Amino acid sequence: MFTKNSEPVSLLRYWTVRYLITLCCGLIIIGVVSAYWIKYAATEKQLEVTRLFAEEVADRVVDDNGHVLVGDTLRQVLDNRRKFMGVDRNLLLFVQNQHGELIYSRPGQLPPLLQQDLPQLLRNAEQADKLKQRNGDVLYVVKKDLEYGDKVLGKVILLFPETDIKVGKEELQYLVIMLGSLGVLGWAVIYYHSRKLSEPIQDVVTAARQIVEGNYDVAVNKQIKEREIHELVYTFKEMADRLRQLESIRTELLAGVTHELKTPVTSISALVQAINDEVVSGEEAREFLEICLKETKRLQKMVEDLLDFNSFAVGAIAVASEEQNLNKLVREIASQWKIVQDSDGATLYTNIPEKQTTILVDPGRVQQILINLLNNARQAIGEGGKIELELYETASDLRIDVKDNGQGIPEEEQSLIFERFFRGSNKKDKVRGLGLGLSYSRMIAKTLGGDLILKESSTAGSTFTFILPKSIAEQKACS
Repeated sequence: MFTKNSEPVSLLRYWTVRYLITLCCGLIIIGVVSAYWIKYAATEKQLEVTRLFAEEVADRVVDDNGHVLVGDTLRQVLDNRRKFMGVDRNLLLFVQNQHGELIYSRPGQLPPLLQQDLPQLLRNAEQADKLKQRNGDVLYVVKKDLEYGDKVLGKVILLFPETDIKVGKEELQYLVIMLGSLGVLGWAVIYYHSRKLSEPIQDVVTAARQIVEGNYDVAVNKQIKEREIHELVYTFKEMADRLRQLESIRTELLAGVTHELKTPVTSISALVQAINDEVVSGEEAREFLEICLKETKRLQKMVEDLLDFNSFAVGAIAVASEEQNLNKLVREIASQWKIVQDSDGATLYTNIPEKQTTILVDPGRVQQILINLLNNARQAIGEGGKIELELYETASDLRIDVKDNGQGIPEEEQSLIFERFFRGSNKKDKVRGLGLGLSYSRMIAKTLGGDLILKESSTAGSTFTFILPKSIAEQKACS
């Protein structure tokens, strides 16, 4: 049971919100990295321009005779070049001679704090590309030697503060627009796909609610490309069809069981009432009593079938396995069944190998299954029909086929014949029963470690196959 705070939300809302949060986190990370990269690119650009300016200064300071020239003329030329090259006005320029003595500085008047630290800064500039002042400001350093031929005449040192590195406003605007566009596009895409994903699931939920209300005629026929969603919808549709079939069988079962149980009770009641009222007497009364006894036994058999089936379904019936010669067992079962059926004109042909096959099995349960299959075959063929019973061995198991030449089972009913209480259209109006025989027999076969299947069925007849494991048979063959 969900509380108010833990109430589930729709698939569309759930995944859209979570994707949007993930997208925003990702875009923030991308924005931070992009901003850092833009700042790095701006710094590299500023350094490159400053290096070009340092080379320009070095060319201007040294004349053709190898003399270092400083003065008002140099100041004017450098100011013009700074404006032309776009070098920031906060740039500090120093020229040292070959002895490391300061012979020129621009601007001439330095701030007091910088003036105090200047000697130390110039010494540090020899080894570092960045300098940190006492007030925390960072200065970038660009150096260029003054050369004349192979001789070094001095050095040009340029310092500019980190705060002068300006990131272009347009670049930041482009970044914000790009990230915003990606965010909107990403949200729109996940919203569209989440909505598309949730629609077939919502259809399944709606259909499930209809089934809960007792309406099994639901339609879920949308074409879905996603394999997992397609399998979900297709499996649900199969389940709905299955439930509709089972509901139909249940309704028919209720009517059938009521009818089957009511008929002998009504007959017994009428016959006993006739005897009690002395409507009949003598031999006729004895005949009525015999009919009552038969109907009572038939009623008892149906009730026992119901009880046995329910007990077996919950695993309450034990199977007592023992070593058996399967060839002999099948031959005896066929012979016993044949004796009972001879008077009805049904012909049973057996094909049982003479080779002894020993397996671990419950003979009583095997007999139950085979007798039920033979009785069903007898009901399918009518008078003068033919039944074939064959025992054979495959690579993995032992099999017993029961084949008849009756009219077969309709194709649309073949998938339902092992359902409990299902009775085919060929039998329900001709043979009275509860429709538990095949279902019960299959459950027994599975408990024995095997199976019971419909091998084939057509208008030429049907073949059922009873499968048994052959572990003991393999041990005998190896010994």
